[in-house]
Amino acid sequence: MTRFACAIHGKMSRLLGVLLLVAGANCMYASNSAVVDLRPNNFDNLVLNSDHIWIVEFYAPWCGHCQQLTPEYDKAATALKGVVKVGAVNADEHKSLGSKYGVRGFPTIKIFGLDKKPEDYNGPRSAAGIVDAALNAASQKVRKVLGGKTSGGESKSKDPKDVIELTDENFDKNVLNSEDMWLVEFYAPWCGHCKNLAPEWAAAATELKGKVKLGALDATVNTLKTSKYEIKGYPTIKFFAPGKKDADSVQDYDGGRTSGDIVNWALEKLAENIPAPEVMQITSEQKLRAACEDKPICVVSVLPHILDCQSDCRNGYLKTLSNLGEKYKKKMWGWVWAEAGAQPHIEDALEIGGFGYPALAAVNIKKMKYSLLKGSFSYDGINEFLRDLSYGRGGTAPLKGAQLPVIIETTPWDGKDAEPPQEEDIDLSDVNLDEKDEL
Repeated sequence: MTRFACAIHGKMSRLLGVLLLVAGANCMYASNSAVVDLRPNNFDNLVLNSDHIWIVEFYAPWCGHCQQLTPEYDKAATALKGVVKVGAVNADEHKSLGSKYGVRGFPTIKIFGLDKKPEDYNGPRSAAGIVDAALNAASQKVRKVLGGKTSGGESKSKDPKDVIELTDENFDKNVLNSEDMWLVEFYAPWCGHCKNLAPEWAAAATELKGKVKLGALDATVNTLKTSKYEIKGYPTIKFFAPGKKDADSVQDYDGGRTSGDIVNWALEKLAENIPAPEVMQITSEQKLRAACEDKPICVVSVLPHILDCQSDCRNGYLKTLSNLGEKYKKKMWGWVWAEAGAQPHIEDALEIGGFGYPALAAVNIKKMKYSLLKGSFSYDGINEFLRDLSYGRGGTAPLKGAQLPVIIETTPWDGKDAEPPQEEDIDLSDVNLDEKDEL
């Protein structure tokens, strides 16, 4: 059977046609779907014996949640084509595969990464969530390859000094009383798994330096903290969120044990805990560079003049942009805005003038390219535009002039309404309206 072939061509008897229709009802995806039909006779060859990262859904045709997931999963497979393989197993029909991978409910999604050890996907059941997880797995693979994995073993960039040695005495000062995010390993010197983790932990600490702190505590010596955090096995890793900490700040680490797993898990947590970016007004070149220069994308909005859109109107637009900044904060994008006419060089470089206001463009300053919003300036319209951009869809154009536009220094908006300009009173007392001028 071809990939999710739900249609059989050729002339057939009516009875055979009915039987095929019944069998076809088990197909959740169309024959032209990017989702690969996985079965016991092709699973090992396609998934386990390949170099590709695979996202695999285990489903049952009668499952309502599976049916709801289908369009999103299909959309994710299309977006990931050529990057990550996406497949699905009818686990109701092929119970052996479901049982082999411990599937107890539908739908279950598993990620088969570089080592082909399946990991459960527990993210949102949306195309965006699945794509993010897939790209994460692909990123881990790339990191491992770049780290120098060879048949003779792995060569990792690491410095054991980047792992901070923790004790009962310095734990509170270093971890609990800091604003930093921490991952702490509780280990025993005689533990084989701890010894295997040590080089991975050191490599992750080096890569995360300046972003997340990694510590290690000998649990056989420092029994106060070991008891407080109810450590029952080694190694145990605990996560302490950034910011002010209390008794509820600690959580269990539930990621993998390679440096790539640790780094990606930590960066995900860091992104979850960072505040949404501020939507900054462009009032100087310094402001623009601070908000956008080191960002992969800068979202630039030009809002109507205050006389055309007073404070309530403008704040509505800024709230929409702020909400989207929260949604996409993990992308580490910059968000800026200017009043119509205040930064004419920006409008000219982005060719915004012909579309009216408000207008929006996504700009890559390093590549000097941009993409212009052609749809509605609304939460849904901008979200769809940015989502397509995240998946590599949508056209881009070079910035006009191929350099950062000249920025005019302006006064920041004071948050108030604007008074319309007053017309000058003309004194007509000396004019005789009855007289007519003659040429």
